[in-house]
Amino acid sequence: MAVFVALGAFLMTLAGGWTAQRVTDRRHLVLGLAGGLMLGVVGLDLLPEALDAAGAEVFGVPAALLLFVAGFLVAHLVERLLAVRQAAHGAEEHACAAAQREHPGHGPHAGPGPEGTVQHGTAPHGTAHEGTAHEGRVHEGRAPEVGLTAAAAMVFHSAMDGVAIGAAFQVGGGMGLAVALAVIAHDFADGFNTYTITSLYGNARRKALAMLFADAAAPVVGAASTTFVTIPEQLLGGYLGFFGGALLYLAAAEILPEAHHEHPARSTVLCTIAGAAFIWLVVGLAA
Repeated sequence: MAVFVALGAFLMTLAGGWTAQRVTDRRHLVLGLAGGLMLGVVGLDLLPEALDAAGAEVFGVPAALLLFVAGFLVAHLVERLLAVRQAAHGAEEHACAAAQREHPGHGPHAGPGPEGTVQHGTAPHGTAHEGTAHEGRVHEGRAPEVGLTAAAAMVFHSAMDGVAIGAAFQVGGGMGLAVALAVIAHDFADGFNTYTITSLYGNARRKALAMLFADAAAPVVGAASTTFVTIPEQLLGGYLGFFGGALLYLAAAEILPEAHHEHPARSTVLCTIAGAAFIWLVVGLAA
């Protein structure tokens, strides 16, 4: 029964990702909405669950909050390290390209042309080839690995949602349906955010779709796993706190600034508020 109900989460996640793809001409609104959804998920869903599950304190501070801060800092550190590495790699490529322009006769594809001239494998400055040289790289200094890592964490979170569905059904059918309703409702936001985050960091569309399908299948796998494995409540609470901190960093430091970068419109702010309000509504209905 739990696996069958989790199929609803599968479909809802795909619907969220499909929506994120179809509104590319309103990208700033998509990012504004994604930022609000992520803020709502962290503040109204993940943190309360983490505090309930991981109730232990460390030097007077709940362990879940310490892990929340750790998740935020780790996300920041990982992004900075990857950005520095990517910038160094880009500088090397730029230096190589400059050297080839200064010494065109030494290019790897240089050879005599039909009239004794020299033809080169590199296109002139400003051509379409120069633009394609940056395909697959970061978008404005962002490392694609950060987007993939964040999406992978969301896939794991969705798997934990499936585990929650299975565990609730072990308690009783009514409890299982209530938890499943909450999971299915916010899995639209999960699919939306998974596709948006993956593509925002410059990953190819096929990678964004692969992460979306993985996120959609995760609740089904998680629900099925409850027939074999039980995750300790405190461990689950610690993970939710850590994941919430990382998710908040991506929303506050990356997605929302990007949403207002080229379109500082009032409608973008309204989309952010609407995203947070939607999660509030989902949490309230599931309570």
